[in-house]
Amino acid sequence: MSEQVLVAGIDTSTQSCKVRVTDARTGKTVRFGSAKHPDGTSVNPEAWWDAFKEAAQKAGGLDDVAALAVGGQQHGMVLLDSHGRVIREALLWNDMRSAPQAEELIKELGSSDTNDEEELRKTGTAAWVKAVGTSLISSITITKVRWVAENEPENAAKIAAICLPHDWLSWRIAGYGPQKTEEAGKEALSHLFTDRSDASGTGYFDPASNEYRTDLLDMALGRHDVILPQVLSPREAAAVTASPAIAGNAVDGGCLLAPGGGDNAMASFGLSMVPGDVSISLGTSGVAAAISDNPVYDTTGALNGFADVTGRFVPLACTINASRILDAGCHALDVDYDELAEIAFSAQPGAEGISLIPYFDGERTPNRPTDNARLMGMTLHNTTRANIARAFVEGLLCTQRDCLEDLRALGVPITRLLLIGGGAKSPAVRKLAPSIWGMDIQVPATDEYVAIGAARQAAWVLSGEEEAPAWPVTIEETFHDEPTEEVYAQYAKWRA
Repeated sequence: MSEQVLVAGIDTSTQSCKVRVTDARTGKTVRFGSAKHPDGTSVNPEAWWDAFKEAAQKAGGLDDVAALAVGGQQHGMVLLDSHGRVIREALLWNDMRSAPQAEELIKELGSSDTNDEEELRKTGTAAWVKAVGTSLISSITITKVRWVAENEPENAAKIAAICLPHDWLSWRIAGYGPQKTEEAGKEALSHLFTDRSDASGTGYFDPASNEYRTDLLDMALGRHDVILPQVLSPREAAAVTASPAIAGNAVDGGCLLAPGGGDNAMASFGLSMVPGDVSISLGTSGVAAAISDNPVYDTTGALNGFADVTGRFVPLACTINASRILDAGCHALDVDYDELAEIAFSAQPGAEGISLIPYFDGERTPNRPTDNARLMGMTLHNTTRANIARAFVEGLLCTQRDCLEDLRALGVPITRLLLIGGGAKSPAVRKLAPSIWGMDIQVPATDEYVAIGAARQAAWVLSGEEEAPAWPVTIEETFHDEPTEEVYAQYAKWRA
């Protein structure tokens, strides 16, 4: 067929909603729109719906789009009552309040043969990893469910369904919501859908068996009689939308909805990653993600064994703090990003002994939810603007080296590093990363890879083919530098 076929990829991230209307055959952008999300670690999901409608409008509308998919921030807890109404603000992945509940749940699944706290934690961590592929930290959805059960029992009693941000927005795009649920009752809630990549970040789904662990949900909530989104296979159509947001669809048969997925898995799919590739994404969070044909189990709990959007697995390590470390450095020195880089380049590797431990919002890798940031090794001699600027950049890069070391420790092959995200635009990050990470880095052309992955999935579902469409990924530049192992060693000493 010579007529152009359009698909759309939606990225509902922590900070914004992005809509990328894409040529289904080539993967090229046709139109694009974005809209901001509110700040905070808890958000009313209706803000995501409003942002989606605004972004879709800025992208020129979706009435000529044949299929779409949603990639979204993982772990966020959206609670719905029996009428489809949101019970309370969604607790996002970076909301740390459920850290005590994570510890409780870990120990509850630990060995019953000991009262030793450390042994309980060790055996509990291993048990959670074996059950769902990952140990529990405050980011994981099930810990947030336990927090609500303990702190807001009146809200916990109202829960009829639990879903994630991508699940909820997909459901709304499919034409559901409070009004529809009022009319259809719980039947409308049964139309919630997700995929295994996003479900694998809940703490109550096993990506190896592709089954919900309702026994674990029962541990957190005290019951498991709640509706959970149906987990669709990678290229299974979810629905044909009748949403008012894209009413008047001009495509024969309407707009097909694909399963969607978690943002990290979608970015990997958008980058066409294969085993051996590792992407390091520097956005609000920092994520080092690999691709594996088999599940990866890290019984220490440092690594997360999530699923991808194709039937494989995404072992990854994630930091709470990433590009905002550079924001803090710019604020502290009253400079912009280019000036921060220029000042940092004027200092020597290791900043004459100064290391930044950049846990501004607590941290996830390593698991230190209540920790904070600090400059270590400062003396009257080495406390200069240049060294402080260098320490901020090196601190960011060293946290991502922590993630790479966690992957290597489990035998995950790393043959190529791809650097993406807003932080990848920093000239200091690009230049200094190879020396601290110990490998060349490839920087793909700046683009919205979560939205690309979602659009590619939509095109795949629309095609009905066994294999996903092969869309090219342009490498903008490759960076090389000699390793400076002493910088990471110095950081690791202060971190410990």
